[in-house]
Parts: sequence; structure tokens; C-alpha cells
Amino acid sequence: MEHSVKVGLSFGLCSGVITTLGLIVGLHSGTNSKLAVIGGILTIAVADSLSDALGIHISEEAENIHTAKEVWVSTFSTFFSKLFFALSFVIPVLLLDLKRAVIVSIIWGLGILSLFSFMIAKEQNVKPYRVIAEHLVIASSVIILSRYIGEWIAITFG
Repeated sequence: MEHSVKVGLSFGLCSGVITTLGLIVGLHSGTNSKLAVIGGILTIAVADSLSDALGIHISEEAENIHTAKEVWVSTFSTFFSKLFFALSFVIPVLLLDLKRAVIVSIIWGLGILSLFSFMIAKEQNVKPYRVIAEHLVIASSVIILSRYIGEWIAITFG
């Protein structure tokens, strides 16, 4: 896989999964509102995808080693992968009651992250369980912190 596509896909996938899971869990804990969760996912899908794409664009330019085409490929692959993975979380929220949708979303997100982590480990010839565990610990930390932040907001301002 071309470097520029790999940069965008890996960043977009990880950011799309972890950011969206944190948002879903936090909004569910704080509001218990399906409307708020769907609105949050759609906002993340568009605004954060554009923001992350610009961040990758500037980062790749700052390295001063990539062609203009490589920078733009990284930019677009970041945007579209983040958009796709973030939007994928709308499906369970639309189809299920919110509590089940949150559980399905967590399973879906951690599953995608595990699969991608496995592929990275295999490509680097390292033990997959270590790479997977490292990434799942980080994602789980975001999920747990987001839940407690949502609960704190509900208690404090609800």
C-alpha cells in the first residue's frame, strides 16, 4: 500500500473509531438521547474529518519530503476514511435502542481496531497480541473516561 494512502487510512480509521466511540459513550451517559448521539456522530463525521485531514495535510507538508500529490493523497484518504468509519456508527444507533446501539458500537469499533492492529503487527513482523492490546487499552481508556465525563455532566448540569 502506498505510504500516503496508509497514512490517511491508519489515521482516519483510528481517529474515526476512537473519537466516535468516546463521543457516543459520553453523549449516551450525559444525555441518554438518541438525537444527541446521532447529531454528535454526524458532526464528528464531517467537522472532525475535515479537521484531521487538514492536520495530516499540514503535517505531511511540514516534513518537507513528500510531493504535492502525496500530501493530497494523504489528505483525502484521511478525510474519507475518517468520514466512513465515523458514519458507520450511525447504523446501530438508527436500528437499535440506544443502550444496545452503544454496546454494538463498542464491539464494532474495538473489532475494527483489533483487525487493523493485527494487520499492522503482521506487516511489521511483531507479535500481534502486543500491538492489539496496546491499541485496545488506549481505546478502552477513552471509552471509560468518556462515560464518566458524561455521567459527571449529567449530574452536574442535568
